[in-house]
Amino acid sequence: METAYKQRISQAVPFFSPLGVITTRSQFGGYSICADKVMFGLILDGELYLRGTRQSEHVYLAEGMQKLIYTKRGVPVSLNYYHVNEELWLKGDRLLVLAAQSLDESKHDRREKTSSPRLKDLPNIGQGIERLLWKAGIQDIESLRCYGAKSSYLKLRAIKQNLSVKVLFALEGALSGHHSAALPPMQRSELLEWFERQSCR
Repeated sequence: METAYKQRISQAVPFFSPLGVITTRSQFGGYSICADKVMFGLILDGELYLRGTRQSEHVYLAEGMQKLIYTKRGVPVSLNYYHVNEELWLKGDRLLVLAAQSLDESKHDRREKTSSPRLKDLPNIGQGIERLLWKAGIQDIESLRCYGAKSSYLKLRAIKQNLSVKVLFALEGALSGHHSAALPPMQRSELLEWFERQSCR
């Protein structure tokens, strides 16, 4: 670990200890700062950044904290992390309040992700099918249920032709909570007949 990282981590870990058990690990080319395994900060190039959201951006900017600009493949990308300058380090109490806010937001985001499962959390739906569903305008589980397996399949095929019957089985299994290979034989047979009729059109 480089000296700058060591110094910043040795400064951050005891400072933020009132927030919980502080740990660090390699991430984004730097080191994450976590409290009780919830990430709220990032050390990059020896500098600390607190995680924020669009809703709280004005709070960090009002403190004079610059937004992190990360270069990806030569293109600058603005991230929701805000630089903790040396002046803010000297305002110990204020910095701890901002870090606590950042931690609370991270915990809230985590709870929302847990309570609102994504399409890829369903059986048989990987990231590839999820992205295809998004392109077709089916962006959540409720929408998939409303369309059903057959209509959803047709919407996918309008975007990507030559989709196999396995995709249809995967959608039906996702809605019924089964692995596609565990669909009842009669259901598979009915879906296969429907698929072959669509293929002939």
